[in-house]
Amino acid sequence: MDDIRQTIRTRPREGTSRATSAFTELAQQVRHQGLLRRRYGYYWTKLIAAPLVVAACLAAFVWIGESWWQLFTAAALAIVFTQIAFLGHDAAHRQIFVSGRWNDWISLILGDLLVGMSYGWWQHKHTRHHANPNKLGSDPDIELPVIAVTAETAARHRGPVLTWMRGHQGVFFFPILLLEGLSLHASGVRRVFARGRLERRWVEIAFLGIRLGGFLTLVFLVLSPGIAFAFLAVQLGLFGFYMGIAFAPNHKGMPVVPRDMTLDFLRRQVMMSRNVRGTRLLDVVMGGLNYQIEHHLFPSMPRPHLRRAAPMIAEYCRAHDVPYTSVGLLTSYAIVVRYINRVGLGERDVFTCPLVEQRSLIGST
Repeated sequence: MDDIRQTIRTRPREGTSRATSAFTELAQQVRHQGLLRRRYGYYWTKLIAAPLVVAACLAAFVWIGESWWQLFTAAALAIVFTQIAFLGHDAAHRQIFVSGRWNDWISLILGDLLVGMSYGWWQHKHTRHHANPNKLGSDPDIELPVIAVTAETAARHRGPVLTWMRGHQGVFFFPILLLEGLSLHASGVRRVFARGRLERRWVEIAFLGIRLGGFLTLVFLVLSPGIAFAFLAVQLGLFGFYMGIAFAPNHKGMPVVPRDMTLDFLRRQVMMSRNVRGTRLLDVVMGGLNYQIEHHLFPSMPRPHLRRAAPMIAEYCRAHDVPYTSVGLLTSYAIVVRYINRVGLGERDVFTCPLVEQRSLIGST
């Protein structure tokens, strides 16, 4: 524990040139291995399949008609929309094409038109997260409206009811994810109509209008109100839940960086991120987000290369005394839940608690 704390607190004091050269050396190795080259065949297959699968699901929806069996269609659409969102995430990180313009338009089509999420809203939020993961005042992903994931947030507005809820918030974390789908749609709509600079605003408004308005119209034309509301609840709930469980293991429960601390790029990205190890099936289910360390170090690395890059980057980090965290899926969720509960109970040592918890859990597996 002391070694880990010492690593976090003293490494940034070393010369910046040495820290920069460490990442430059790694980047050269990654590039030499061809891990940054484009995978056009892989991505074109997915890009062609995405609208075809959505069309097939909607055709099945119309064909089934007024029936409670439509709840299975809703579940299928939730999975399909999440997988398309993962593909949009790849495009937004410039993983698909060399051209930024092509990637932007693919992100707009996938995100706004097919999924119903604003690309402009997501890009602004996600760019800030990548720049300073888990840093207070900089990373919007640790400023959640309901769940407190930092001691700073947990200390605000404490009362007997909220104190009890915060102390058990790990239990509520996964059920709350059922509302995440609705929140993602609502956040996107608010962003496109809010003041401030937003590129291609009218394209986003048009795409979101077609996707959200058209989808709701189709659902209520085919189904009676009771089944329609149940269908939407299942589709939105499972979509949000799937998105939440894919993103939750990545950073929650890792050290939180104080506002006044500066870390070099390699340590800032590696030490605040967590990989989830598993089979190739898990890679598909998680949309490549289980290789969070590699993704944060090389955001434009195509998803198929992440699995190859992971062992090399892990070995490099060990050689340079940079803690590299990789756990199983269930262990990652256990870490998240226990960490969130500790934060809610007022635990303030954000540097050591998640890492101590992680060590104990890894040792028991």
